Amino acid sequence: MTSSNGRRGRFGTEPPPTGSAAQDAEPDQESVARAIALRLLTASARSRAQLAEAMARKDVPDEVAERVLDRFTEVGLIDDTEYARMLVRTRHAERGLSRRAIGVELRRRGIDDETARDALEQVDADDEDAAARRLVRRKLASTSGLDAQTRSRRTLAALGRKGYPPGLVARLLREELALQDLDGELDGFDPGP
Repeated sequence: MTSSNGRRGRFGTEPPPTGSAAQDAEPDQESVARAIALRLLTASARSRAQLAEAMARKDVPDEVAERVLDRFTEVGLIDDTEYARMLVRTRHAERGLSRRAIGVELRRRGIDDETARDALEQVDADDEDAAARRLVRRKLASTSGLDAQTRSRRTLAALGRKGYPPGLVARLLREELALQDLDGELDGFDPGP
C-alpha cells in the first residue's frame, strides 16, 4: 500500500499519473457558478438575486457570478419579471395571500420594487376581496362548533397572517356571520385596528 505521497496503495498510485484525477481536481469558478445556478433552477424558478446569493455562499467571485447570471438572463433561464408574475399568481390563487404579503415575499426574494409593483397589478382589489371572503368562509366553516367571538378571533388571526387588513376581515366576518344569523353574537367584539 502507498500513501498520498506517491506510494502504491489499494487503488494504485496516489495521485494517479494520468487521467482526469491527475489534473487539478478544483473546477474553475465559472463551472461552479453554472452548476449552482442549474441545480437551483432545475428544482424551481429562482430570482437573479437568489442565485447570486447561492453563488456567494459558495465563494464564487462576484465578477464570475455576474458573468454567469448575465448569460443565463440572456438565454432566458433567468427572468425576474416572469418569476415575479408567477409568484404573484401562485401565492394569491393557491395560498390566498394578500398583495401586501406577496409584496413582502417578492422583496425577500430580491425582486426590485418596480418589477414587484408591475407583477402585483395582476391582483386587483376585487380579487383580493374575493380571496379574503373565501378564506373567511373556510375558516368559519372549520370553527363552526365554537362561539362567534372565538371564531372571529381565529379568522382575524388567520387572515392577518396572510396579510389582510383587520378592517377588511372584520367587515367580511360581519357579513358572513349575518348570513348565518350570528352577527348579534359579535356585539361588543372589537376586531382591533
